[in-house]
Amino acid sequence: MTPETSDSRTLPWFARPAARTWSCPPAPAAVRDFHASLPDYAPTPLIELPVLADELGVGRLFVKDESSRLGLPAFKALGASWAVHRVLAERSKAGDGAAPGPVTLVTATDGNHGRAVARTARRLGLRAHVFVAEGVHPRASAAISAEQAEVTLVAGTYDTAVRQAAEAAAAPGAVLVQDTAWPGYERIPGWIVEGYSTLCAEIDEQLAAADAGPPGLVAVPVGVGSLAQAVVTHYRSRAAEPATALLSVEPRAASCVLDSLLCGEPVSVTTGETTMAGLNCGTPSSLAWPHLRDGLDAAVAVTDADSDRAAAGLTALGLSPGPCGAAPLAGVRAALRGEGADVRRTALGLGPASTVVLLSTEGNDANPVRVTGT
Repeated sequence: MTPETSDSRTLPWFARPAARTWSCPPAPAAVRDFHASLPDYAPTPLIELPVLADELGVGRLFVKDESSRLGLPAFKALGASWAVHRVLAERSKAGDGAAPGPVTLVTATDGNHGRAVARTARRLGLRAHVFVAEGVHPRASAAISAEQAEVTLVAGTYDTAVRQAAEAAAAPGAVLVQDTAWPGYERIPGWIVEGYSTLCAEIDEQLAAADAGPPGLVAVPVGVGSLAQAVVTHYRSRAAEPATALLSVEPRAASCVLDSLLCGEPVSVTTGETTMAGLNCGTPSSLAWPHLRDGLDAAVAVTDADSDRAAAGLTALGLSPGPCGAAPLAGVRAALRGEGADVRRTALGLGPASTVVLLSTEGNDANPVRVTGT
C-alpha cells in the first residue's frame, strides 16, 4: 500500500497503512533472564494517566517511566549490559589459547548510552572510553566521567563522535559498543537492540496486571532507531488481533528516520540544535532501517516547544521526564489533535476505547536541558 503524508505543512508526518501486516522473528527469551539475574534489576513503572487519555480521546493511557533503570536515569543500560555480556562471552570462547588481555569498551554518545556503557564497564572491572557529542549538557558528561570512564569531548555532531569512536576502537584490546549500526558493523548493535526487549516484555506483564490488554498504540522516541527496532520486533513478532500501531517521534531538528521514510531509503540529515539531545542523530542505523521501513505505522517530528510542554504536563502529573522522555507525548498530541487529526487517528487505528503506551525513555536528570550560555 502507498504511504501517506500529511497535507498540512505544519506537521511533518508519514504513515504506512500496511505496517501492521508485516512480521519478523522475536528477540531471544534469554535477554529477560539475563536482566533478571542482575542484582539491581527491577521492572520500571507503567503509570496510568487518565487525564491524558481524556485529553486525547482514547480509552486508557500509560507511561513507561524509564527515569530509574538499573541505577541510571534512562533505559540504555538494558542494551549496554546485554551487549557487553555477549561480547565477553564471545571473547571467552574464542579458543585461541591466549589469556585475554584488558578490555576497553569504546562508544560515542548523546548522553545516556555512554553513561550506560561506562557503568557496565565499571561494574565489570573494565575500562571505558566515551566520545561525547557536542551539545550534551556538561552535567551529563560529568556523570560519564564519574563512572571512571575516559571522556573525549567531540567538536561535532553525534555522527562525528561515532566516527571518532570507531577509529579509537581499532586499538588493541578495544571493543566498540555502539548503539547504531552500519554495513560491516551490525553484530554488537544487534545485541544492544535485543537488550531493549526486556522493556517491552515488562509492558506486556504490566498491562495484563492492569487488565488493559494489548496496546492499540505505542509511541517511541527515535534517534538512530535502535529502540524503535526493538519495539517493532516485539510487536511485529506476535499474532495479536488487532495489531498494535507503532509511532516514532523525532525532533524536527534531527528527523533522519522520518526523512528516510518519506524518501523510501536511508538518508542522512544535517542536524540542528535541540533540547532532545539524545535524539539528535543524523543517520538511521542500518540494522534498524528495514524494521522501521516495514514495521512502523507512522512517524512524526515535533519541536522543542512541543517537547517542553509535554515535559511540563507530565511533571505536573508526578513524573520527571527529560526532553526525550516527553517526546512521545508531544508526538501523540501532534498526531491526534489539530488539522488532519481524524485522518491520522484513522491511520493509527485508534478509537475511543484504545489503550496508548508512551515510552518515557529518560528522566530529567539524564540529560538536562542545556540553556544557551551555560
